[in-house]
Amino acid sequence: MEAIYCEGCGVELQSENKEKAGYLPKSAWNNEHVICQRCFRLKHYNEVQDVEFTDDDYLRMIHQISDTNCLVVKIVDIFDFNGSFISGLQRLTGSNPIILIGNKVDLLPKSTNRNKLIHWMKKTASDNGLKVQDVFLISAAKGQGFQEVEQAIEEKRKGQDVYVVGCTNVGKSTFINQLINRSSGVEDAITTSYFPGTTLGFIQIPLDDHSSLFDTPGVVNRSQIVHYVTDKDLKLITPKKEIKPKVYQLQDKQTLFFGGFARLDFERGMKQSFIGYFSNQLMIHRTKLVQADEFYEKHVGELLQPPSAKSLELLPPLVKQTVKIPHERTDIVIPGLGWVMIPEGGITITVHVPKGIHISIRKALI
Repeated sequence: MEAIYCEGCGVELQSENKEKAGYLPKSAWNNEHVICQRCFRLKHYNEVQDVEFTDDDYLRMIHQISDTNCLVVKIVDIFDFNGSFISGLQRLTGSNPIILIGNKVDLLPKSTNRNKLIHWMKKTASDNGLKVQDVFLISAAKGQGFQEVEQAIEEKRKGQDVYVVGCTNVGKSTFINQLINRSSGVEDAITTSYFPGTTLGFIQIPLDDHSSLFDTPGVVNRSQIVHYVTDKDLKLITPKKEIKPKVYQLQDKQTLFFGGFARLDFERGMKQSFIGYFSNQLMIHRTKLVQADEFYEKHVGELLQPPSAKSLELLPPLVKQTVKIPHERTDIVIPGLGWVMIPEGGITITVHVPKGIHISIRKALI
């Protein structure tokens, strides 16, 4: 019997084992659109079922691209560039040409200089060993920037297949659904959600008689906070609309808490601004450094939330890293959460984040 694949996540369908990926009740095999039970429950009830695939399984799937001749479209979350950038992608995709797309640009403040942002993306990709043909900014959810992307894909693929790759939660499936909708009018052709790991196999969408576009499983980056929170908290820390920067004037020996997920201590330096770029739903609290430990122990999961009590069971303990900030506009990036911009610098700070989450320092993006 010829294998049949889920239209929602790409996994091979089966009716033998409810606990394995691709389960579909025998009564549903003759439906017009066949999707596995996991995709059905995700689509209609927003429920997520665990699957037996490991992080390495996803990487092995992506590595198959290196055996093809194709165009690779790499998508990053522009709000979480550092956390959603796949290091070593060139090893996985071989010598195939790559287009880099920054998704969720609608979340950045309207004052953002887009040309400067594109230049920064090109340079950062190059610094990370990735040679890209071109860079584009889009909003997959709102359909912004698609005309240019469609033209570039058609021109650079030269009649070959196209593989869309990216970390979990960057919006790959939403991007592909937007392409399908623009060309055929069909909406929500493949399963999308807030939650990591929605796509479980390659989903093939014909482009013409000889070539196809493939949605691929998301690569898991365990240094993002999204992998240590409940579905409810993930919705709170994932921005849905334009970020409203929050400005705090701090003296040294003061602390900022970003919900209960992270903390920034202003150790030494002149009074200055700290500007937070986070989901508008994430609460930020200021307190004195001398009482910060006690404040956290007393209020985490309540005043300092998210995380909820359930997420606290998943989160690793906070560990700290002390950093000297140079005399220039600098971003302190917490992967999967957001960043703090320090306009003047010349100070010493300590950042507390869950163990395994790796902060990064960069010249200010905005």
